[in-house]
Amino acid sequence: MSEKKHLYVLWTNDNPITAEKMVFMYTINSLLKDWWEKVTLIVWGAPAKLVCENADIQKKVAEALEAGVHITACKACADQLGVSDDLKKLKIEVIYWGVPLTKILENDEKLLTI
Repeated sequence: MSEKKHLYVLWTNDNPITAEKMVFMYTINSLLKDWWEKVTLIVWGAPAKLVCENADIQKKVAEALEAGVHITACKACADQLGVSDDLKKLKIEVIYWGVPLTKILENDEKLLTI
């Protein structure tokens, strides 16, 4: 990769195997192996609940944060699912993502959707 930039990963699938074998494997290795300079994982919808209910996924969240992955969650979704405070306790940023996601798309940023 000639010019390293910022990768955004939009995570909307609550399958724990997909979370472990794709979402976290790729985001963590992207930084550890210097594939991307910055990685932001956006937790949107059902995965917000998965993160709060699954201890193995919580371990992956901690591992990703330690590797430098910025993890953030959609506040509207988290509020509707009743998990905003739980996500914050796991050191996940909780913000409204509608406008920022729109800007990412408008600016043709690197976005991987899972």
